Amino acid sequence: MVARVVTVAFEGVEARRVEVEVQFTGGQVQFVVVGLADKAVAESRERVRAAFTGLGLALPAKRIVASLGPADLPKEGSHYDLPIALAVMVGMGIIPAGALDGWAAVGELALDGRIMPVAGCLPAAVASGAMGLGLICPEACGPEAAWAGEAPILAPASLIALINHFRGTQIMGHPRPGQLLEAAGGPDLRDVKGQEAAKRALEIAAAGGHNLLFCGPPGSGKSMLAQRLPGLLPPLSAQELLETSMVHSVAGLIAKGALTRARPFRSPHHSATMAALTGGGPRAKPGEVSLAHNGVLFLDELPEFSPQALDSRRAPLETGEVTVARAAAHVRYPARVQLVAAMNPCRCGHGGPGKGACGKAPRCQRDYQGRVSGPLMDRIDLAVDVPPVTAADLALPPPQEGTAEAARRVAMARGAQAERTIGVEGAPMINARADGGFLETIAALDEAGRALLTRAAEAGGLSARGWARTLRLARTIADLEGSDAVRRLHIAEALAYRRTVVGAEAGFGEGSLTGW
Repeated sequence: MVARVVTVAFEGVEARRVEVEVQFTGGQVQFVVVGLADKAVAESRERVRAAFTGLGLALPAKRIVASLGPADLPKEGSHYDLPIALAVMVGMGIIPAGALDGWAAVGELALDGRIMPVAGCLPAAVASGAMGLGLICPEACGPEAAWAGEAPILAPASLIALINHFRGTQIMGHPRPGQLLEAAGGPDLRDVKGQEAAKRALEIAAAGGHNLLFCGPPGSGKSMLAQRLPGLLPPLSAQELLETSMVHSVAGLIAKGALTRARPFRSPHHSATMAALTGGGPRAKPGEVSLAHNGVLFLDELPEFSPQALDSRRAPLETGEVTVARAAAHVRYPARVQLVAAMNPCRCGHGGPGKGACGKAPRCQRDYQGRVSGPLMDRIDLAVDVPPVTAADLALPPPQEGTAEAARRVAMARGAQAERTIGVEGAPMINARADGGFLETIAALDEAGRALLTRAAEAGGLSARGWARTLRLARTIADLEGSDAVRRLHIAEALAYRRTVVGAEAGFGEGSLTGW
């Protein structure tokens, strides 16, 4: 007799069907797990043996073969413990044959038979529902798995509770989804005194989902401004909530099944490795760029990141996904993020004219800012100089407008963008993702605007990518003003935020980040 139980293997946020088959044969008494299993899966036989002992059960004195198919699919993680144990119990007659038909299972076993929580229960439940199956998962993961929809969920605390359920002596109910947490109030823009130009750029970035860079000396408020961006963004839509939660589930970041509509805000330290940022490691876990999916990735002290780690951001910013390559497989994670970065003008932090100016300028500025590659800078839509806050600014009372007022304008602009996509299949919901003919349609220029943009491109300040990004940015500026058309003044402001090679010629000084 061969006992079969369905489980899943994770490839990124996707869960693929795996069949666990257990057979008892004659020969040497041995428990073998086959099917391209990693160390954690191979050790499951010891946890299963100990869990059975904790329940007062003994494995048959036979050769036990547990096969995980398909055999060429890598199997990683401890969530195979429960399906292997269930298949063994079906083979021993402890659970009635056919009782597990219509169910998939994931879970790690403790030595006393308790079922311990594992990562990835939400995508496992989604995949189980797509296969027409229910999911058996740990009790602690039940509220998370219940978010998957109509697929039935069983969340036992221990093996004995599951045995009693399938033998009909103790019927378990289905868990309810965990809490849905609304976006909590964060820091307010009223806390930032002065820096009106930077606040304007922050509002534009929030309205269109554009990438943003602040450059200024220490203490000028760059990090404060970036930390207030999530408060300007609308909450996650239902589809975005599911996408984001799937990534966080695979990473084991969902506590007690509670999901939140607040957009992710990830701020890795500049010492983070490429694997930590893009994803990787022995089990190809999602990195910071995927954990920030549908949210904000904030890179403070941008030039201090390794050049390789920074340049690994370039493809995800364009494609919205990251691929972690392994010899056995390629794992894809979603990575649609809004990049916000901050940097000092030079290593000493005081580059530029005025008090405390760098004594090695302009070479110090040029070398320090040159640590960020041109292709990455070309993907940044708004580059803003953040000057030091003056004593006069600090002495003023808090500004009248804060996060709430700016968020209302951002919501109106995003509402206009959503209206333009009605009836247009595949159209992006925000301007930062508009492309091709759709972009040309929504950002059609008049003669004056096209002439200005053409002069900028001819002067060497815009690449082909920069042209498109300028159009997107100008469309967002027009949306904030409630304008249906993109006019010359919108193009002019958008060009002012682009980092160009003609900054010194325009009078901004060598090393400046802006130039039009």
